[in-house]
Amino acid sequence: MSRDIPNGGATGAVFGLAVVLVALVPWLTGSAFHFHVGIMVCLAAMATAGLATIAWVGQLSLAHGAFVGIGAYASVIMVTKLGLPFVLAMPAAAAVAGAIAFAIGTPLLRLRGVYFVLITFALNELFRLVMLEFPSVSGGSSGIAGIPKISLFGLRLTAQSDVYVFTLAMLAVVFALLFVIRRGPLGRRFAAVEENHDLAESSGIPAARTQNLAFALGSGIAGFTGAIMAHYIGFISPETFAFQLSVSYVILLVAGGRLILAGPLVGAIILTPLPEFLRGAQEYQHIIYGVVLILILRFLPGGLTSLPGRILRMGGRT
Repeated sequence: MSRDIPNGGATGAVFGLAVVLVALVPWLTGSAFHFHVGIMVCLAAMATAGLATIAWVGQLSLAHGAFVGIGAYASVIMVTKLGLPFVLAMPAAAAVAGAIAFAIGTPLLRLRGVYFVLITFALNELFRLVMLEFPSVSGGSSGIAGIPKISLFGLRLTAQSDVYVFTLAMLAVVFALLFVIRRGPLGRRFAAVEENHDLAESSGIPAARTQNLAFALGSGIAGFTGAIMAHYIGFISPETFAFQLSVSYVILLVAGGRLILAGPLVGAIILTPLPEFLRGAQEYQHIIYGVVLILILRFLPGGLTSLPGRILRMGGRT
C-alpha cells in the first residue's frame, strides 16, 4: 500500500478530486470569510507537512511553532529593516529556520522518544522568552504590527482571493517537493530510520545525519510558512508562536495521518475550519472540537486518511 496516496489508485483519484472541490469552495461562495479560512487551511497544511517530515524519521517536535516564528521574524526583519523583496525574504526565512534546526539538531537528536519531545517543548518556550526579552527585535509583548502585505515583483496581494491563490500555489510546491523526496532515495532512508533506527544504522544508513536532515527540512518548511503567515496576518508577537501552536500542528498531523503524505492536508482541511464554523455554538465549541478529536483518535488511530481503506475492507467482508 502506498503511503503517498491513501489506499492506491482509484481511491487516490477520488481523494484528489475531493481536495480540488474543497479548494474551489471559496470561489463558489465568493465569501471573504471562506477565502480567509482557505488561506489558514493552506498555511496549517504547509506547517504540518513540515512536522510530518520530522515524524517520517521517528521523531516528534514540539518546537515546530518556534520555527514558524523564526521564519516569520526573519522575513519581517529582512523586508522592513534590510529592504529585501518578499520573494527573496520568503525562501531566505526558510533557510534561516532550516539552518538553525540543522545546527542544534546534532546534539538534540541524540535524544529519542519522550526525551526529544521534552527538549523541543523547552526549546519552544525558550524561543518565546528570548523574543520577549528583546523587544527591539520582536516588538516584545506588544508584537510587530503593520507588516507589509505579500508583494510579488511589485504587485501587492491585498485581495484575499489573490492571497488564497498564492498560498494554494505555495502549498502545491511544498507537497510536490515532499512527494519527490518520499519517492526518492532520501525518502527510503527516512522510512528505514523510522521503522528501525538501530537496524538502519547497522545497515550502513547514517541514521543520525538522516534525522538531522529531516529535522532541518521540516523546520525550514515551518519557517517558509511563518514568512507567508506574517505578511498575510500583518501582526506577529512572541505569543503567536507559543507552545499551543506546536500542539495544534501535532493534533492536525495525528488526526490526518502521521506517516501518509496526504495526512497533514486532510487534518488541516477537517480540523482548521472547525472552530470557525462552531462560533454559533461558542459555549460548546471546545467541547465539540474535543469530542470530534477523541472520536478520530479512538476509531481511526491511523488518522482520517485510513478511513477509505477501512470502509473498503468492511465492504469486502459483506
